[in-house]
Amino acid sequence: MRHCCRVPQLGKPADQRKALLRALTTELIRHGRITTTKIRAKAVRSEADRMITLAKDGSLAARRQAMGYIYDKQLVHALFEQAPERYGNRAGGYTRIVRTVNRKGDNAEMAIIELT
Repeated sequence: MRHCCRVPQLGKPADQRKALLRALTTELIRHGRITTTKIRAKAVRSEADRMITLAKDGSLAARRQAMGYIYDKQLVHALFEQAPERYGNRAGGYTRIVRTVNRKGDNAEMAIIELT
């Protein structure tokens, strides 16, 4: 039983789940908004907020942690340059999830996650 486990399993093994969340977080930071399922959007929200919090910190250790998670090195540098002035006065809640119509093939709940 998974009582008190807060990690969404997403129907995948741990390595595939981690790779999926890393890819979705990278694309969210690159494009500013992505369309995915509602459950995946809720799972990637915490990871994206964590990366932005690291970028606000701006230390070398935080930069190395972000480089170990985000796939694109230039994207990390851009995030660390933009985040302090964009999110400097905000304590959290850097993303917004907006529900959209269900997917046609399997009727999955879809959502748009975007950086605010």
